[in-house]
Amino acid sequence: MTDDYARRSYGEIEVGFGKKPGIVVVDFMLAFTDPAYPLGGAPLVMRALENTIKLLEVARRYGVPVATCNTAYMNEREMPYWKITAVRETFRHDHPSAPIDPRVYDPDYDLAVVKKGPSIFFNTGVADYFTKERVDTVIVTGCNTSGCIRATSLDSFSYRYRTIVPEDCVGDIEEQPHRDNLRDIGRRYVDVSNLDTVLAQLETWHRQNAA
Repeated sequence: MTDDYARRSYGEIEVGFGKKPGIVVVDFMLAFTDPAYPLGGAPLVMRALENTIKLLEVARRYGVPVATCNTAYMNEREMPYWKITAVRETFRHDHPSAPIDPRVYDPDYDLAVVKKGPSIFFNTGVADYFTKERVDTVIVTGCNTSGCIRATSLDSFSYRYRTIVPEDCVGDIEEQPHRDNLRDIGRRYVDVSNLDTVLAQLETWHRQNAA
């Protein structure tokens, strides 16, 4: 944090972990996780994928609600005005890169939605699902940090959730936008954390609720 932001009190207050966690898994679709596709295989995204797999294993064991998504459209006419050629050409329901990577998706456990914009909360049922589950803390995972992770984090904040973003469970195409956006949202809206800390929080939550 720069001195100018610090002097103006940015980032002074921690969000903290509340009474009930929920996890969102944003756009770990094959388009981003399979290097055979134009947007696939970025090292930070693959690191985030592996760490999210570890997080979800614990979360499902403890009964933590999980919502996951891909982004897909029936054709270009349905799409917003994306400026990314690869998105316009591959983010389609019938494209082989559209499905959620099975390594992070349990169809018998996860709420799965198809989103049409950057945020997993925009015009989906995720917030309604979390309301029913009495979630007050949202853990954000997925890609890309500078796009859909940022948008999801802002919507989570706007819905009044405590929002936690484990740095090593989100990824981007380049490291600089990844770092810059985490620093920025960490000053304003979320706690930027890491996998080990979040796993410890889930362990504490599970022990408290199992007692």
